[in-house]
Amino acid sequence: MKVLLTDSIDKVGIVGTVVDVSEGYARNYLLPKKLATTPTQGNIQRLEAARKEHEAHMKLLREQKEALLEAITGLELTIARASNEEGHLFGSVSRRDISEELMKLGHAVTPDDVRLDEPLRRIDTFMVNVQLASDLKTQIKIWVVREKTAEEAAAAQQGTAGDAAAAAPVAE
Repeated sequence: MKVLLTDSIDKVGIVGTVVDVSEGYARNYLLPKKLATTPTQGNIQRLEAARKEHEAHMKLLREQKEALLEAITGLELTIARASNEEGHLFGSVSRRDISEELMKLGHAVTPDDVRLDEPLRRIDTFMVNVQLASDLKTQIKIWVVREKTAEEAAAAQQGTAGDAAAAAPVAE
């Protein structure tokens, strides 16, 4: 059944295009939700402006994604997590964690853009795929490091204070 899309639908088409879909999909989903209409000449002309506006918007988004891809290519992130002595994390580093770290750096990467087969569960260096579009892909390096415990931080602070005292000249 041929219908004219009044809204853009992923994997079906963009607004203003005539597409051929199954009758059940058209009658039970597209037409009742007003996502599509009959493809008359008047409807096609009415939606032509919306189609051009959508294409301009998609072009702008594409340019932004290309700029973002260029900015994050070769990027290295360090994520600190609590772990045991063997290097196994108490928890994991997920797509959302990586996305949040990229957001902190000013890169608008969503968790859906980060491609992980499974969460990172050990201290190590990982190459993680980031896919902004089907043809816009890159890899970033993730360093998962051990988070310092309160005892280690106190020992490190005492060590630097002791080093500073030892390095200070003694007045006689």
